[in-house]
Amino acid sequence: MKPEELAYDDRGLLPAVVQDADTKQVLMLAWVDAEAVKRTLDSGTTWFWSRSREEYWNKGATSGNVQKVVDVLYDCDADALVMLVNPAGPACHTGEVSCFYRSLDAPEAVRDERG
Repeated sequence: MKPEELAYDDRGLLPAVVQDADTKQVLMLAWVDAEAVKRTLDSGTTWFWSRSREEYWNKGATSGNVQKVVDVLYDCDADALVMLVNPAGPACHTGEVSCFYRSLDAPEAVRDERG
């Protein structure tokens, strides 16, 4: 499938889950359009569309925490991506390895199952 054939939303975007290719840890969620997907495939590093800044950004271009792409998968509806990467450092701007480092308060039964 070509990047322009994916099922983008009415803003021309779709979510991209970034996952460590080795550990399978989810590192971050970002948004891409067809151009960001093309840039990712052409460069071998992750590119995204910043909705707040309205510009493209190459993860790690300023921090050095580049994400080298191993594979880009799309789901059965072609409206979401998983980017498997080898990260050169933390994915989160806070310095955390993953942007998903906090837990919502869960009911006691759920907390018990988690350990």
